Amino acid sequence: MLDSLFLSGWGAFGMVLFLLIPFLFVFFYVVFRKSFVDSNPGTTDAKKYVRLEGMWIGLVVLVFVGVNIASIGYMPTVSTAKAATSGQDIIDVNFTAKSWVFDFAEATIEVGRPVRFSGKSLDTMHGFAVYHPSGKVLFTMMLMPGMEKPTSLIHTFTEPGTYTVRCLEYCGIAHHEMRDEIVVIKGTG
Repeated sequence: MLDSLFLSGWGAFGMVLFLLIPFLFVFFYVVFRKSFVDSNPGTTDAKKYVRLEGMWIGLVVLVFVGVNIASIGYMPTVSTAKAATSGQDIIDVNFTAKSWVFDFAEATIEVGRPVRFSGKSLDTMHGFAVYHPSGKVLFTMMLMPGMEKPTSLIHTFTEPGTYTVRCLEYCGIAHHEMRDEIVVIKGTG
């Protein structure tokens, strides 16, 4: 269930609806009652509304904090830390980004093997986004020029296929042409 909540846009949309729909019901109920049923000034004690507002804000904060805590395991930096400390043999893929091209040291990877992508930009800001063959973004990295150390992230591919790499940071007139591919194959063992 958490995968569908955190790995698709529908999860975020569902959470917005979960919090918005009850608010809209109360809003339209109050507007309807004040417009058509009883247009006189209200006689309800203001303390009742303060308590209701506090409960609603408390629920929103509780859901917000709960969803964010549950999402920690889905963050690329946490996955990178887990993979780096797992003791598995990590494949290093070094690359540079420059004037509308990615230069890979290697681009064929085995399923199930953690891969450390380490990249540098040689000229301007570039993005490094890896797309699943279905079109879903798996992860992104920001590559800034002039950095002493490369930007790194560890990812483990779970399915074979041809993954598209695109720049997601506008980098000039041919930005839309800045793409490459990573081929992920089934493991030999």
